[in-house]
Amino acid sequence: MEPEITIRVADELLMFLPAARRERVSRVPHDGTSTLGHLVESLGVPLPEAGPMTVGGEAAGPSARPDAGADVHVAAVPRPQRVPLEPGQTAPRFVLDVHLGTLARRMRLLGLDTAYHNDMDDPALVVQANEERRVLLTQDRGLLRRRALWFGAYVRGSRPDAQLRDVLDRFAPALRPWTRCTACNGDLIPVDKHEVEDDIEAGTRRSYDVYGRCGDCGQVYWRGAHGDHLERIVEDATRLVGSGSDTGRSWSS
Repeated sequence: MEPEITIRVADELLMFLPAARRERVSRVPHDGTSTLGHLVESLGVPLPEAGPMTVGGEAAGPSARPDAGADVHVAAVPRPQRVPLEPGQTAPRFVLDVHLGTLARRMRLLGLDTAYHNDMDDPALVVQANEERRVLLTQDRGLLRRRALWFGAYVRGSRPDAQLRDVLDRFAPALRPWTRCTACNGDLIPVDKHEVEDDIEAGTRRSYDVYGRCGDCGQVYWRGAHGDHLERIVEDATRLVGSGSDTGRSWSS
């Protein structure tokens, strides 16, 4: 019989396996040269989604070459997942692929540094993620398998609410709601009312006195009663992560 390796994957990783072979235990041919990382990805699991791995009960990295008959276990990424931070950073930075625009706006609403461009191709996304040390969030498994990518994560969920919960659960980032421009990701800077009078409607000038402007694109925001929908997003996120501030007073624009 041809020599084989047994690979057991965590339940959380079964979603990446083809439907016809979606079982916790897989037996793959042993060719004597394939690395553990190659074998795991051959099943359909992107390496950024694979957590601690063992071979015969001993911890092993992606570059290990299991012997014939080896018993491999692949766990899911532990949550919350630690992201290496640059000096002065208090939370990870992110960049999202073109299909996650709504998620990007919600992450900015929570004060997360979130880059997003609706016309950026895969190679450019990897370059930005690497150069700016941003976590690349995507639902493109092929994008996560690019060897050049320094840090990526698959976003679970088909709707923005579920996607946001998944990101917050995975990274547990510190939140600063209402501090970023949801349009461009710039920081919101407090401004006096007279500085923005020409940029807002007369009714807004009469009703509100506290304003902010995006330091990058110039979008004006004002403190006021916002839609219940955005308030709920912030409140739910704050409960999940256990951080945040000033959730009761939102910016309108």
